[in-house]
Amino acid sequence: MPDLSSRFSIQRPYHSREQAPDSYLVGRCGVRVLEKQLESDRGRIINSAAVRRLQQKTQVFPLEHNAAVRSRLTHSLEVQQTGRFIVRTIFEQLGDRATAYGLDGLERATETLVEMACLMHDIGNPPFGHFGEEAISHWFERVLPELSPFSNGHLNPQQTALRGELLRELSSFEGNAQAIRLISQLQKLNLTYLQTACIFKYTRCATEAKPAKGSPLAYLKKKPGYYFSERKFVAGMQEALDMVPGHRFPLTYLMEAADDIAYCMADLEDGVDKEILTCNHLAALLKAQYRELRAPFGDADAPGFRGKSFADLIDSALGRWQRESINKEHEFFVSLRVGLIHPLVEHAASRFVDNIDAVFEGNLNRALLEDDSPCHAVVETLKRVAIRHVFSVAEVETLELQGYRIISGLLEHYKPLLMLTMEQFERLYQGDKRGLLIESRLFHRLPPKHVKAYLSLLGSVPWLVDGEKLSLEVWERYCRCRLLQDMISGMTDQFALDEYKALSVIGS
Repeated sequence: MPDLSSRFSIQRPYHSREQAPDSYLVGRCGVRVLEKQLESDRGRIINSAAVRRLQQKTQVFPLEHNAAVRSRLTHSLEVQQTGRFIVRTIFEQLGDRATAYGLDGLERATETLVEMACLMHDIGNPPFGHFGEEAISHWFERVLPELSPFSNGHLNPQQTALRGELLRELSSFEGNAQAIRLISQLQKLNLTYLQTACIFKYTRCATEAKPAKGSPLAYLKKKPGYYFSERKFVAGMQEALDMVPGHRFPLTYLMEAADDIAYCMADLEDGVDKEILTCNHLAALLKAQYRELRAPFGDADAPGFRGKSFADLIDSALGRWQRESINKEHEFFVSLRVGLIHPLVEHAASRFVDNIDAVFEGNLNRALLEDDSPCHAVVETLKRVAIRHVFSVAEVETLELQGYRIISGLLEHYKPLLMLTMEQFERLYQGDKRGLLIESRLFHRLPPKHVKAYLSLLGSVPWLVDGEKLSLEVWERYCRCRLLQDMISGMTDQFALDEYKALSVIGS
């Protein structure tokens, strides 16, 4: 029987070495010490600039002036509440069995870990959401072949292989991997490995190729989870928490489930608030989509949600909407949320408990809500209706295209810094701007903390298996690309727009 307490450690990347390694474990340090360390983590996270920036980053509608429409921050707060609810439900379901799984006395610590993971889960996302990720990836995929260290052929096979892997990584920007970089390098929050592991959603290094569908751990590796630049940090985390490479930490499944439950309904509510959909139209779409998904099982009208069918819940919400005289749309979604959140949370909790061995090992190769149940059909229904009737409307697509243009344009404006030789770029950060009139001014716009992170990374040239180091010129250009991605991804939507306008005027 798995003992989850054996995976709870208070070790940090920059921890005092006065303690013996085994005293980091909760069994040695005690629950009170663990809770104190996690409270320290909570303070570091809530007071971090990365979390504050979420208030001006896109959830669905970029550059939205209506404060009622969700930002990444308000979305993360909703995910946080759902995560807390899931943890409490798991402990209720376990009851006395919590002791057998090593969880006795750890409810508060588990709740804190999941809450803070939910608050942090989007901190690595660039401006303009997933479209921003695509913009960064596509721009680098197009431009990297122009950079001489990545295009010349004067390297041995091992050097060439690693260079190819770094090229793959730089062309695959991923917010989850950027979150690990933010925590460990850019903001150096020095969180416990335990807290960081709870947002380690995907387990593949970005230099690795995406595994074939159906292969072992394919779900856990479907996206990059960390960059080559953070490989040592991740290895330290895996060692501290006894994590098998390629596997997750158990509580990450709860953060993921909370996000799945929270965002799909929230996106629809924002669509109604923006008058893209009416409640009547949305109700019809939801009932039709759910019926389609449950048709193979023949139970679309079954009372699977606390004695009600999905259609009953929709009709009940419509009834509340019709009777409300002031805030009709709010009443509709309150009713729908109350009717669905409890069964979805209970299902996620029961999946965690039922699969606790695979969850403990971190090799459950799917999300908790990903099964043939009516609850999964509800989540899928909400997602599909949002994709087809909110994300794909002209207003949202126009905003996404604008975001794509802004990020691509910013990268194009800063491209001269990438085109410099290693020696020329070194002159810039040493203060020598002779002959580099434009480039020196662009360099001065780079955040100093990101330049320091670049210099720190530059000093860690990787060794190859044959005992030699990677070409310094290749490594330096990788570090410089990472610097540019750090800067762009750290911007808020509004700052990115303002910077794009400022540089576009200068360049016109």
